[in-house]
Amino acid sequence: MVDRYYAELDQAEKEKRPVAYMLVGGNLTEIVRSFGYEVVFPEIVALNCAIKHKSLDYILQAEAQGYGLDVCGYVKNDLGLQALGGNTPFGHIPKPDLLVCSFSGCYVYIKWWEALAETLNAPLFNFDVPYQRTEKPLKEDIEYMVAQLWDFIHLLEKRTGRSFDMAELKRVLERSRRAEELWVKYLEAGKHRPSPIEAYFEAVFYMFPINVLRGTDQAVRFYETVNAEVETRVKEGTYPVPEEKVRLVVEGVPPYTNYRTFWDFFRKWGAVSVAATYPKVGGLFDMGFYHDPSRPLESIAEYSLGAYVNQNWPLRRQLIRQYIKDYQADAVVIHGIKSCRSFTAGQGDLRDWLIHETGTPTLYLESDHEDPRYFAPAQIKNRMDAFFESLDQRRSSAAATPGRSTP
Repeated sequence: MVDRYYAELDQAEKEKRPVAYMLVGGNLTEIVRSFGYEVVFPEIVALNCAIKHKSLDYILQAEAQGYGLDVCGYVKNDLGLQALGGNTPFGHIPKPDLLVCSFSGCYVYIKWWEALAETLNAPLFNFDVPYQRTEKPLKEDIEYMVAQLWDFIHLLEKRTGRSFDMAELKRVLERSRRAEELWVKYLEAGKHRPSPIEAYFEAVFYMFPINVLRGTDQAVRFYETVNAEVETRVKEGTYPVPEEKVRLVVEGVPPYTNYRTFWDFFRKWGAVSVAATYPKVGGLFDMGFYHDPSRPLESIAEYSLGAYVNQNWPLRRQLIRQYIKDYQADAVVIHGIKSCRSFTAGQGDLRDWLIHETGTPTLYLESDHEDPRYFAPAQIKNRMDAFFESLDQRRSSAAATPGRSTP
């Protein structure tokens, strides 16, 4: 599926079909695809580069151009990749005919897209998304965003020479909703004991269709297949770890450059993530939101507003607390990203809040999602071993003391 996606991008360039660049959080995939655009997500390209151990090459190229050490690894991977011709281990990434910046929670997005617009001489549309400040979207926020969506539609009409087809958009949104419902079914399988899914390491792979292929029959078929596999796991007793000992909620972006190593540190202790926040960067579908074909533009606006990193911290804290309760988690692991302030800012306070306000054992780790120079395996392993050892000791102490419960 991923190979076909990148092959389509390469073919689009050869056939001179229009290509739009978009960001994952709060993306406008359904509208753009209704006008015949192929869509590139540079964040996803970057994480694939990191998993293939190629991101450092592109990061060093960007740093040679003057980008600092603390600039987002996604940004440096993308700008370095562009400077080196767009060639990756999984295909050639075409240059954009249109840049669509959906600001959902990260100001770096705007500067990144401005840099691309300048270097690639591509037109830029900024979709300004207010922060989610209340549990339910504010009416004035939705109206503000819908007005921008109409501006965007008129821009696409002008650039493509095609008229906007609302009926087609509704058909696309129906497929989006079906895929979203199936994705939530997969995520909620983590409530089983033991969990038949790995809601962080596995789900990061499985989130590809809901972000990149949303609105297609392919995405629907993918999640139908995944859920059938999960049902088989439950029947056969096949679980992510042979013996589930620790149930975790995980917060933060994975270290893609050392993905397997990091995952192995968890498996050694029989630790499985039953819920995680990062797979929700493209949308908090498990919190009850689905695209609504009967309210097409309004629901697209609500979707963009509700992206995980676009939530204020009180809402993010309450979400994690709810995950701990609903998924019967024993502890929380926070993975901070050195070069990603939008996800990392506030995580230290989150750790203190979880420990002192909810009594949840919480471990904070730090490396980077794209830059392997910041992943220190021995240090991370030592901290994780100490944390899981303390959980074991706490359980042993609680078992030896009648009437005492373990948080």
